[in-house]
Amino acid sequence: AQWRSYQQDELNTGWAVENGCLTRVSRGGDIITREQFGDFELKLEWRISEAGNSGIFIRGNESGKSLHHTGFEMQVLDNAGHSDAEVPSHRAGAYYDMIGPDHDTSKPVGYWNQVHIVARGPHVEFWLNGRQTAAFEQGSAAWQALYANSKFVDRPAYGSLLQGHIGLQDHGDKVWYRNIRILSLD
Repeated sequence: AQWRSYQQDELNTGWAVENGCLTRVSRGGDIITREQFGDFELKLEWRISEAGNSGIFIRGNESGKSLHHTGFEMQVLDNAGHSDAEVPSHRAGAYYDMIGPDHDTSKPVGYWNQVHIVARGPHVEFWLNGRQTAAFEQGSAAWQALYANSKFVDRPAYGSLLQGHIGLQDHGDKVWYRNIRILSLD
């Protein structure tokens, strides 16, 4: 009940609760929280299908054609089976297309991965299975340099929000999310 489809009032049938998990079951597009969050901690678990790809967005809004026009993405990926893993900033736990983890802490298909995302003001941290995979200061000179060399450079609103929706990506593959907990720090 706390989620809806991007730019829609309700959750469409592409997402469903399956064995207690919020699951991408068919084509349905990205989903977002009804509420928006500024400073927060997010904890959840994900499990991906073989060669699967998905993502967790933070601080996005609905001004663009999709959530990745404004929101940051933590990559959800089968590192062993998906070709995106060839690019370090596209691997599981990465700040997608910006910061690649210097290690692979992801668990294989069939196992649950634990996520912890912390956002306080411009400071953001991504953690996967107890190890930090990315940390950045939103809008800093270092972040601006990453942005200038990313696929997002033609999206002027990308990374500009200190508050927004949390979202889950429909990238065409089956993915399961469970134990989703959001602690607002505002």
